[in-house]
Amino acid sequence: MTQQVPSVSVNYAANGSSTKSNELGMREMQEGAYEKRGEQYLLIKSPPASGKSRALMFIALDKLHNQGLRQAIVVVPEKSIGSSFNDEPLSKYGFWADWTVQPRWNLCNAPGGDDGKVGAVGKFLASDDKILVCTHATFRFAVDKFGIEAFDDRLIAVDEFHHVSANPDNKLGTHLGALVARDKVHLVAMTGSYFRGDAEAVLSPEDEAKFDTFTYTYYQQLNGYKYLKTLNIGYFFYSGSYADDILKVLDPTEKTILHIPNVNSRESTKDKHREVEHIIDALGDWQGADPITGFQLVKTPDERVLRIADLVDDEPSKRDKVSAALKDSTQKNNRDHVDIIIALGMAKEGFDWIWCEHALTVGYRASLTEIVQIIGRATRDAEGKTRARFTNLIAEPDAAAEAVTEAVNDTLKAIAASLLMEQVLAPRFNFTPKTVKSGPVEGFDYGEGGYDPNKENVGFSEASGQFQIEIKGLVEPKSKEAKRICQEDLNEVITAFVQDKTTIERGLFDEELVPEELTQVRMGKIVGARFPELDAEDQEAVRQHAVAALNLTQKAKEIALSNRDDTETTGNTALIDGVRKFAMDVRELDIDLIDRINPFGEAYSILAKTMSEESLRQVQAVISAKKVQLSPDEARDLAKRAVKFKQERGRLPSITSPDPWEKKMAEGVAYLARMKQEATNG
Repeated sequence: MTQQVPSVSVNYAANGSSTKSNELGMREMQEGAYEKRGEQYLLIKSPPASGKSRALMFIALDKLHNQGLRQAIVVVPEKSIGSSFNDEPLSKYGFWADWTVQPRWNLCNAPGGDDGKVGAVGKFLASDDKILVCTHATFRFAVDKFGIEAFDDRLIAVDEFHHVSANPDNKLGTHLGALVARDKVHLVAMTGSYFRGDAEAVLSPEDEAKFDTFTYTYYQQLNGYKYLKTLNIGYFFYSGSYADDILKVLDPTEKTILHIPNVNSRESTKDKHREVEHIIDALGDWQGADPITGFQLVKTPDERVLRIADLVDDEPSKRDKVSAALKDSTQKNNRDHVDIIIALGMAKEGFDWIWCEHALTVGYRASLTEIVQIIGRATRDAEGKTRARFTNLIAEPDAAAEAVTEAVNDTLKAIAASLLMEQVLAPRFNFTPKTVKSGPVEGFDYGEGGYDPNKENVGFSEASGQFQIEIKGLVEPKSKEAKRICQEDLNEVITAFVQDKTTIERGLFDEELVPEELTQVRMGKIVGARFPELDAEDQEAVRQHAVAALNLTQKAKEIALSNRDDTETTGNTALIDGVRKFAMDVRELDIDLIDRINPFGEAYSILAKTMSEESLRQVQAVISAKKVQLSPDEARDLAKRAVKFKQERGRLPSITSPDPWEKKMAEGVAYLARMKQEATNG
């Protein structure tokens, strides 16, 4: 039996803007990135399928022809992604040059291991040729062998940049840090998900500050598609074997990529081949394999013949034939070429199948980055494809299972991922403090009646997909770096927040929780740890902006869901209307109000409705058993808030106050006083 937990459903206008090309053959995203082609260090954040590879081609050609750089080296995480940088006749669509990579310099296609390829990099550096494509690994070894000086006056373009980490153990991150420190290369970094699954920073703050950022959001991309209008994201719990329940979520009429679980995960039966056979058998009667493509042919009960690509089979000859058939460029626009792809560790990052309508993943993925990448497999625009979905099938916590703690962790991660994806798929928020000098911003629609100078206003720009929201008492970022974080990186802050186990456990299951403990203390600690170079005021500004973005998205979703039957709320404006309705339903939109909303409340109510009572009790029991007591660090954080409270109100918080947050701050002060007294008494 399967049960659904927090799902995300987003509808878009599908106005076609993101797929139209200008006179140079550039789509909207590529045109925006090209405008920043003169930057020495450029970070491009843009979703899968938005056209990052071609954007780099335009930028690299300009740097080679007009900015005096000697060569361009394109670095990709794995060989299969190298095909994204094959020759492109860009002049055919209006650009002034073509993208051409000599076969010997596309090392992703070259035979042999990295040793021979590292030598090839050396030969390229000594040549007059202009463009080389290699893997992250080859580039790392080449820097080790030739030194960073060998790459002076060249463009280094790193695709899927989230593979980099500021952790000293990450060699690619160390090399890039050294290249930035030497300051004699140009760097273009590209990623569809800048946050890493392990919550490590991608770059050190001082290195990141040197990059100019171009961000193209999921909202802009999907809203500007021509065909795809709806994206659904759902998490399902199952009991027993997943293979028995697979057809409850796998629709044979949808073009599907099915990722089966890793053999080491608890969802796996430990026999991956038997699992594939079981899935094929559940779909219908096996008719044999296509001799040309190697696809499995299966006749369904309604007499359709499904073409299934099995990428799980380890036999090289079979898997290579299937892989080659999937990469066949002559079949790219043939919807009937394949129906279902079954994969294990493949068909994720960089895999391009425009017809995919359903990305179905069994077993929770530890990395939020991986989830975003898998969702990206289904978010290609294709004629006749109006709806796409991502489904994660997760083993339900079982009261009798020994691995119940792991199951509970997966449950929490699923909720964290759904909260994050709601944020990622929403329009961008630009928050401003409400003051007497506030006024309307050009290009923003403030709804019926227009801008009202006597209240907090919410404006929306259809062209840029951005909200402009006035909040009373909001702290403005002062430094350039803090402003950049508030404009570009709120999703990274929110990712760290929702990945924090203590935060999500307490947010869901602590009935005595005061919301400000999460929104002020926990979020404050996360911002402080992530951006230690910011002063206290800028850290507070980042905290307030992140909490406002997370909570406004949650409240808007809640309102949009409650208005589903309201004919006045059209699909593609549901979230916009939800934000506006929330802002209008409260007397004034202020930072105190936003701090008082628990962003996990809605997730818990859905969880409570959809999981069995026994499983829910087990989740609650595991979390309650390790209920967090007040720690010295938390007491210090509360005491800092108490000092701010005193500055604002002229008195310290009272431990007998009926306000639970004031009482909590007073408990923090009392805890520190008790610790100090105990230390004095020896």
